[in-house]
Amino acid sequence: MSALARDTWTIFARSMRLSLRNPAWVVIGLMQPVLYIVLFGPLLEPLSGQLGGDNAYQVFVPGILVQLGIFGALFVGFGLIGEYRAGVVESQRVTPASRTALLLGRVLRDVVVLLVQGILLVVVSVPLGLRAPFLGVVLTLVVIALLGAAFAAISYALALTLKSEEAFAPLLNAVVLPVLLLSGILLPMTLAPGWLQAISDVNPLKHVVEGARAFFDGDYSSSVAWWGAGLTVALVVLGWAFGVRRFRRENG
Repeated sequence: MSALARDTWTIFARSMRLSLRNPAWVVIGLMQPVLYIVLFGPLLEPLSGQLGGDNAYQVFVPGILVQLGIFGALFVGFGLIGEYRAGVVESQRVTPASRTALLLGRVLRDVVVLLVQGILLVVVSVPLGLRAPFLGVVLTLVVIALLGAAFAAISYALALTLKSEEAFAPLLNAVVLPVLLLSGILLPMTLAPGWLQAISDVNPLKHVVEGARAFFDGDYSSSVAWWGAGLTVALVVLGWAFGVRRFRRENG
């Protein structure tokens, strides 16, 4: 086993143990996406025709999965701020562990958590009326995992830069609302007026959401589906470059 793989596994195992030792956060993390489906999903059923199909869940669920990948990952930086204040980051800095592994191990933990949440969300949605091809669901979960990796890396990098919840929280709140409204996560942007659609077109996350919905429709050959997947890969590259650079600078 290479040094990078060994160090990554060590950081991943430690981070996963910390998550599992706090069952309250595990339960809350699992229940949040389920509550979205159970409480908000039925409100969309009368709007199925306007949403572009006969099944509102086929539009709503992929949007919630993307929301999970973005916002579930964006807030992980709060934990790193706590670790920094407790001296954990400093103690890891003086070890010979790969600086890349310090980030990768944490990000892998976040991706595993997101995938468990996403699978649970899909399973709960099936008895409520979701009908989606298995391959489409799998491809969407891959997109969510990549999206989560990108935003987790960004979140950790920002946390190391700001080192304060008082600065980190307002920054995230300033990002969350515009992204939520302009990505078409809850409702497709086709329902918005023309000027709002034009603004949302420059938001790459809107295209990621549309790509996930195309996968859920079984439309694997459309440019919409693979354009969204391609933008997700681009976000991973940018997010990872930012995160690794910040970790290496902090731990150098």
